[in-house]
Formats: sequence, C-alpha cells, structure tokens
Amino acid sequence: MLSKRIIPCLDVREGRTTKGIKFKDNIDIGDPVEMARVYYEAGADEIVFYDITASHERRDIMIDVVRKVAETIFIPFSVGGGIRTLADMRDVLLAGAEKVSVNSAAVLNPEIISQGADAFGSQCIVLGMDVKQVGVREKIPSGYEIVINGGRTYMGIDALEWAVRAQDLGAGEICLNSIDADGTTNGYELSLTRLISSHVDIPVIASGGAGRPEHIRDVLTHGKADAALIASMVHYGTYTIPDIKSFLSENGVKIRAIW
Repeated sequence: MLSKRIIPCLDVREGRTTKGIKFKDNIDIGDPVEMARVYYEAGADEIVFYDITASHERRDIMIDVVRKVAETIFIPFSVGGGIRTLADMRDVLLAGAEKVSVNSAAVLNPEIISQGADAFGSQCIVLGMDVKQVGVREKIPSGYEIVINGGRTYMGIDALEWAVRAQDLGAGEICLNSIDADGTTNGYELSLTRLISSHVDIPVIASGGAGRPEHIRDVLTHGKADAALIASMVHYGTYTIPDIKSFLSENGVKIRAIW
C-alpha cells in the first residue's frame, strides 16, 4: 500500500493567502511564501497553490509568487489557477512547480489535458474538480455537478463522467473539491470522494471540509482517497502537521514519516 499524503493548500488572491467558506467571504490569512516554508519544514508531503481568481478574472497566474514558493520548499509543488494553454503550463513548470492543475480551462477545452500529458507527462497534469451536490437528474446521474470559475458557473456536466473522461484524456491525478464542504471544517464529502475514487485508477486528492484529524482518517479510509488537502485546520493553528500525522499513524493509516 502506498503511503497517504497530507497536502496543505494555499488559496492565493492578490498575492496573499486567503480562506473562505463554500467559496465565499474570503479573508486574508498570510504570506503564501512564508506559509509554504513553515508547512514544508513541518513535514508536509506536498504543497498546492491556487490563484483562485485568475480564471474568473481571465488573467495569467502570478508567476512571481509561484517562483518564490518554489525557491523556498523542496517537496512536490502543484500550481493551479488561470492555466489555459501549453505555454502557461510550461511557464509554471519552469518557475519550479512539479505539477500543474487545470480546472475551468479543462472543462472548456478538454484537449488541454491530453496536450499537457503529451508534452510534459501525465504525472505533471492534475485535474482540479470543483463539485456541487445538486441531486440526481437526467444530465447529472451521479447527483454531483461540475462548477467552474471559482464556484460561479454551473456546467451541466456530471462529476463522475468528467473524472473518467479526464483520466482517459491523460490526467495523472484528480484534486476533488466539494464546494458544499469547503471551509466548513465539518468533514470531507465522503460519498463524493468514494464515488470518484472507486471509478478511476489515478490518485484522488480529497479537498474541502477538514477540521479534525478524524476527518482526514475517514476520507483516506472510508473515502478511499490517496491524499488529503488541508487548509483551515493548519492555517489557523488548530493543529500542526506533526499532530495530524501522529494521529493517522496511531490509527493505522500509512503515512510518510516526518524527517
């Protein structure tokens, strides 16, 4: 069994880390470069950086912030937000990221997934999925719909169908974010995570809702996720990464040791 990964997420707006609830009411919580360094030194397995308004504002990602983070940490680093073309992917990878995450752009132009996989390898291409529970309907048989542009635009695309298609196009990993659970600290959306994880062969990162170490344990076991994205519970100092990893190890979850 592969070790499960614990991945702090930095949502960045106007050069600052921010945090909201269900994609709303975001507040400033710190400098992303300094926060990335702290999490790296605390034993994070990876760091995820999202420029959360780049797609909605139709602008390029803040490549200078990406470069500064990459110069500060020495663990895998995934970057998303405003990545629309192969040139955008190349710029982010050359700035020091190991992976690029495509979300809105991939929904609008699915071929960007296969183009990126062909150019840089599937291991570099992460599909970001922002998902809302809407109830079962003809176009949404799973009951979960894809939403883009930072939770603003409902696409009428079934989340499970999109995950399977993205895998077929060459995505090497899925970062699955539940809008309903995002920022609530009430736990991950286990049914959604288990649904996607059970139908694809690539790793699935669960995102949205972590508030306690028990939530992470549950999504990595019952939810069948390969990794857990965390934000509020470490951003606000409620728990540390060593706290989380110790709890998981004591509860039988195979994790990467803190060096």
